[in-house]
Amino acid sequence: MNKILKLSLVIIALGFSACTDLDLEPRSSSTADVLFQDESNYIRFLARIYSGLAVTGQEGPAGNADISSLDEGFSNYLRQYWQFQELTTDEAVIGWGDEGLPDLHAHSWTSANQFVNAMYYRVFFQVSMANEFLRETAADKLDSRGVSAAGKAAVQTYRAEARFLRALSLWHGIDLFGDIPFYTEDDPIGSNPPTQANRADVFNFIVGELQAIEGNLPGPKQGEYGRVDQAALWMLQAKLYLNAEVYTGAARWDEALAAAKKVIDSGAYSLQEDYDDLFKADNHLSPEIIFPIPFDGLSTQTWGGMTYLAHAPVGGTMDPAEYGIDGGWSGLRTTSALVDQFPDETGEIDERALFHTDGQSKTIASISNFSDGYAIGKFRNVTSEGEMGQNLTHTDIDYPMFRLADAYLMYAEATLRGGAGGNKVQATTYVNELRKRAYNDESGNISDSDLTLDFILDERARELYWEAHRRQDLIRFNQFTENGVWPWKGGVAGGTATDAYRNLLPIPFNELLANPNLTQNQGY
Repeated sequence: MNKILKLSLVIIALGFSACTDLDLEPRSSSTADVLFQDESNYIRFLARIYSGLAVTGQEGPAGNADISSLDEGFSNYLRQYWQFQELTTDEAVIGWGDEGLPDLHAHSWTSANQFVNAMYYRVFFQVSMANEFLRETAADKLDSRGVSAAGKAAVQTYRAEARFLRALSLWHGIDLFGDIPFYTEDDPIGSNPPTQANRADVFNFIVGELQAIEGNLPGPKQGEYGRVDQAALWMLQAKLYLNAEVYTGAARWDEALAAAKKVIDSGAYSLQEDYDDLFKADNHLSPEIIFPIPFDGLSTQTWGGMTYLAHAPVGGTMDPAEYGIDGGWSGLRTTSALVDQFPDETGEIDERALFHTDGQSKTIASISNFSDGYAIGKFRNVTSEGEMGQNLTHTDIDYPMFRLADAYLMYAEATLRGGAGGNKVQATTYVNELRKRAYNDESGNISDSDLTLDFILDERARELYWEAHRRQDLIRFNQFTENGVWPWKGGVAGGTATDAYRNLLPIPFNELLANPNLTQNQGY
């Protein structure tokens, strides 16, 4: 919230233990009543929910972890979400040998994989925090505490934000795990373990939640930076509807197009002039970013998040100072499949090709060797004016979860898929706006006849690579498992098709033991 997600990480004493058994450490209602006599604690509690996307505990960058059973850096929400959307695809590999990490690119993960566990627990930690906030801000509790009229009015917006954040994590849950445990603020703490809800039912719940809260959120860019507004909600709707056929079996192209169009037609956003400035230390100034996860090098410190995404891709001949960091971690690179999406490898034609090629081979002979595979210098802890971030270890780069370019591409895809009200000429214009920026002129422009679904999938890779969209895109285009091959997919140098059941992650083994209501996903 204004880089306020520098977050006074107030401890609300939630005391979550296991993730979906609904158990919380005992806490008297009188303790909460005393805490919330200070009306400023409501916004602090909300800030803690926001911060769950960025940090890993009550101390930064590590200490007093939210989830004690995992390495704290590994447990970071953004880090794991990024890894499952990118390391499982043609866009990224990592050279580290931590147990379970090579399995992501090899498509060989199991229900005991620690990174699967981390992602699952993070999703439901967020859901549980949002549920608790909604319990503590129910109308009867506000009345009993004598909350002022102004305080009650503010809390209504806070509640809408909490419901959005819960919807966001539930979306991540159904996207990654399919049928998931489902519980809300109406389920009493300490009750029976939650039942497993059908993916389509959770989808419908999310859709209903977003419709219900829209009027309680500020208009596009009318709220504080880093907080949810209506444009963020429309983007989440567009993402949901774009993938509705995957989640429910029924396409929702009309709604996907309409939601993307709302964002575009709001006029609140415009494309960043220089593509690479979207990913720098002052990207909070960008006119394009709709919903970020804010990071601050002094106040939002973590070994995940943007610290990970800035350090892990740097190694070999790359100068860490050029990236505003105190050292590279020599881990992340890309495969030739992504490189081949661009007309050259230098960025001299398409400026989005932010590859570091010096000392790197395009072909990956060994994933563990950092010099195998081009490195990517997309995230830089330097400002657009060339100044270093505040901290050379923990970065000032905000993560652009939703941005205008994606709205353009979703509009184009939904139009091609038959979305009502779509205009192919307009869709081509939107795509060409991205390509004009990329080519610095109109030489990269396409015609209406060039705009096909295959082109859209490739253009999404060129525009949005390493922004945690690729796995979802490949699944929607039916190219993630059986029908897609790229270097080292399936653990084979040339790549191989994998089984369709890997379109979903498994429910963690320990959760199956803890909750008899859960059924494992097919194939695991």
